[in-house]
Amino acid sequence: MSFTTMSMFAPRIWGFDPGSPMARVALQAGWRRRDLMWEALMERGCAAWAAGKTRAAGWAFLRARLIASRFATGDLRRAASEAALGVVTRAPGRILRAHAMFARHAEAQIAAMQIAPRARSSLFHLRMEARHRDTYHANMRLRLTRIAGETAACLQEMAQGRAPSHRLHTRWLGEKPVVFDDTRKVLSACLLIPDSLSGGDQGLRRMPI
Repeated sequence: MSFTTMSMFAPRIWGFDPGSPMARVALQAGWRRRDLMWEALMERGCAAWAAGKTRAAGWAFLRARLIASRFATGDLRRAASEAALGVVTRAPGRILRAHAMFARHAEAQIAAMQIAPRARSSLFHLRMEARHRDTYHANMRLRLTRIAGETAACLQEMAQGRAPSHRLHTRWLGEKPVVFDDTRKVLSACLLIPDSLSGGDQGLRRMPI
């Protein structure tokens, strides 16, 4: 497939345009195309689910899981893909597997995160962040550990047929980082999961998931 063809069909099939300014920034920051595709597909799936388009959500999550299979075993995005498919297919076992993956791998992935400097409004803020980098990074890891714990609790609740006690996808809409680093990967894994067990149309039994 040529780059031109990829640019033309990628937004429709994989959810992002590799020629967009955002993609260029992400790739320059060290992200791979699979990272961008996974995030875009999970966003598309969550939006479709919220709009009652269950089948569209299922196909987006299926593509995302295919991409996530290329991530490291302990990558929480694998768990998020499994959880999302569990929600749309009404499969509690999938959601419980995702919960177990969070319990097993969240601490190690958060500890190993590479945290990029954040853009600040002034030189003063940049200097303060550089001076107190260790404290800043520790607080960031503590915050993401708390969010990962909330996600794990939500998965357990949804596996039992209960509504999640914390916001997931709707929280991502406000929390989405502007920096393309490991914190964005972890946060997207924690929050790019449907908030609700109720979607829309049925008929997912024939999907190869």
